[in-house]
Amino acid sequence: MSADRLEYLQRDAMRVLHEAREAHFKDNDMAAAVIMFSGGNDSTIVAHTMRHHATHLGHANTGIGIEQTREFVRNVAADWGMPLIEKSPDERDSYERAVIEYGFPGPGHHFKMYQRLKERAFRKMRAELVSNPRKERVLFLSGIRRDESARRAKRPEHSRDGSIVWASPLINWTDDDMRMYRQAHPDLPHNAVTDHLHMSGECLCGSFAHAGELEEIRFWYPDVAVKIEALGAKAAANGVAPERCQWGWGAYKGMTDDEIAAIKEELKDTLCSTCVFSPAAAPDGQ
Repeated sequence: MSADRLEYLQRDAMRVLHEAREAHFKDNDMAAAVIMFSGGNDSTIVAHTMRHHATHLGHANTGIGIEQTREFVRNVAADWGMPLIEKSPDERDSYERAVIEYGFPGPGHHFKMYQRLKERAFRKMRAELVSNPRKERVLFLSGIRRDESARRAKRPEHSRDGSIVWASPLINWTDDDMRMYRQAHPDLPHNAVTDHLHMSGECLCGSFAHAGELEEIRFWYPDVAVKIEALGAKAAANGVAPERCQWGWGAYKGMTDDEIAAIKEELKDTLCSTCVFSPAAAPDGQ
């Protein structure tokens, strides 16, 4: 039964790909087909599934992520012999500049962070690949799945934004399907960061951080925690309100100092053995 299910899922992924091509490239050339590769579990599966149907891997280097994830992305691209397009925000859009000026982002600032750190990187990729936007389009393949959240349950299988066409080949796959695919493909590359943090670690803007997440990061990647806290100190020196100088402050809003301290103390005792304090973590960091 699992073999039949996997065959069906892969046919469905190819159906989404072909329908995106039929819908959006009839009168326009395809300049490139790029798999958006964050280094997380879901994006690794879409990359593995679609690697023979794409021309490039694409990675948004947010400037506030785990370097080991970037190395994983680069190594996979090299192992598969696929060109990697890695783009970062301009200095004026950098995470460091935003934090020093305004403090760390909270939940209400997530979309702005997405625009600054990822969307503009995607547009840089488009600009590099599309020389004539009136005649050419680029296909971006993402790992978005409807099973991930209520918001994503309404996402279309493919769509167009100017000369960028988005398609989600795994959009109908469930969490169980993803686990089954991993079990069936022992050669699937694996990013150790996802074991430690339960996300890709590609973007640590902190907008949706959960309580205690910085302590998890500190345990596994202390250099990143030091960088984050140094940014908070720069924001404080620039006159930013104290609350906004704490990374992930949105997760602690409404909690007392004692409650916050208790969470951090508990993490000290559990991280070294199980690292299970991630109830709110998404299945992938895309």
